[in-house]
Amino acid sequence: MNENKITTFLAIDLGASSGRAILGTIGNKHVDLKEIRRFTNPIIEVNGRLHWDLLFLYNQVIESLKEIKQQQKEIRSLGIDTWGVDFVCFGKDGEHLRMPYSYRDQHTSGAPERFFSKISKEDVYRKTGIQIMNFNSLFQLNTQLEEKSSIYQIIDKIAFMPDALSYLLTGRMVTEYTIASTSQIINPYTKEFDSTLLEALELSPDQFAPIVFSGTEIGMLSPTVKHLTDLKDIAVIAVAGHDTASAVLAVPAMNENYAYLSSGTWSLMGIESKEPVINDETYALNFTNEGGADGSIRLLKNICGMWLIEQCKKEWDKVKPVTYDEIVTAAMQSPPFQSFINPDSACFASPSSMIDAIQNYCRDTNQYVPSTIGEIARTIYESLALRYKQTLQKLKKLATFPIETLHIIGGGSKNRMLNSFTANAIGLPVIAGPSEASALGNILLQAKAAGLVKNKEEMRQIVRNSVTLETFEPTGSDAWNHPYQKYLEVYKEI
Repeated sequence: MNENKITTFLAIDLGASSGRAILGTIGNKHVDLKEIRRFTNPIIEVNGRLHWDLLFLYNQVIESLKEIKQQQKEIRSLGIDTWGVDFVCFGKDGEHLRMPYSYRDQHTSGAPERFFSKISKEDVYRKTGIQIMNFNSLFQLNTQLEEKSSIYQIIDKIAFMPDALSYLLTGRMVTEYTIASTSQIINPYTKEFDSTLLEALELSPDQFAPIVFSGTEIGMLSPTVKHLTDLKDIAVIAVAGHDTASAVLAVPAMNENYAYLSSGTWSLMGIESKEPVINDETYALNFTNEGGADGSIRLLKNICGMWLIEQCKKEWDKVKPVTYDEIVTAAMQSPPFQSFINPDSACFASPSSMIDAIQNYCRDTNQYVPSTIGEIARTIYESLALRYKQTLQKLKKLATFPIETLHIIGGGSKNRMLNSFTANAIGLPVIAGPSEASALGNILLQAKAAGLVKNKEEMRQIVRNSVTLETFEPTGSDAWNHPYQKYLEVYKEI
């Protein structure tokens, strides 16, 4: 890395609940972050269907670029990362055909089983190594085919969310590998779309833009975007389009003997592997093999995360606004280990009332029914910690190296109570931070594309130089053994 060169990049980091525009300035083996814009990412319900507002998100990027102009900042490039699986369909004229569905929409309920009448569940997993989840792109597309969607037969190109937004900014379309790997249509060995799965969807490889890998320049801002923002030529880089892939790149690990937990609306727990791990055991455990930014494989499990708290908070706010810190304080003041839930139970995917869903789960499993903010929050946090323990035990069996530490990254890493619960539950040290891991990975990949950073090891050294980490040592782990057994008794497989 050129230690004397100071360069600034823009990360557009879009989560399933909110988005951020973050400037990253790199120099002297250090990166400084500055958030310049934060906005909600609302799910829009239309005629009973849940959509993402593509043009709203595009406009937020435009407003972020205007803010950069107003602040007289100079950026080398920008990159976009988002959640996985969702996509936008475009016609031959280059226009989007409708607003994309959200993975939270219930139109894919039962979709995997319907697709398995074409290709068996085991064959789908063997081809892709991806965890079977009803909202995977594979099942979303097949559902549109089955429903005789008005747009399906006229789709010219399918672009995953970060690629669609980059296209709106540049007029050039690509398929970035890490985001495409979440679709359950990519072969992790060849890193190409599987022809048999595409045939079952009545699609062809030509209906996707060429696959590119993290760090590829897509193009420059289009004349329209330059006119709207009054900016000059700025490159748009295909970073690791899947936010978790960007986040994992920013894990401040010293060696490979660790697992990571990317904690946000979703919790994604996994390890890095040089090759796909697809066998009878990973199939039985329903683990996923997603693409890493450096060509590695992220062997992981998707776990429902802060979605549970976020949805409860919306209901509590209607009665009296409450902060996340107040929720944590209330949880700390509530009795421990009163009741447990399986965070990944289907009943928590998109309920009309998350509070009712949690209470009904406890009632149906003959447990104490939590009612206060503190009791409900404590049930969620303790259940998450125990779910992490359950998943980590499986990862230890799959890993070819000892797992000695759990790195928690992402927004959830700021929850000190949950970090402590997790360390006690798993009996291993938890290292928390950075909270803006996705944005850091995004920016570091742009720096690599600019020739300022060489490899993942150098990126992680920069992260360690730049952020304050907090270690949570396990204390009183034995006290979590009996509750874990109680959790397993009421745990419901999906």
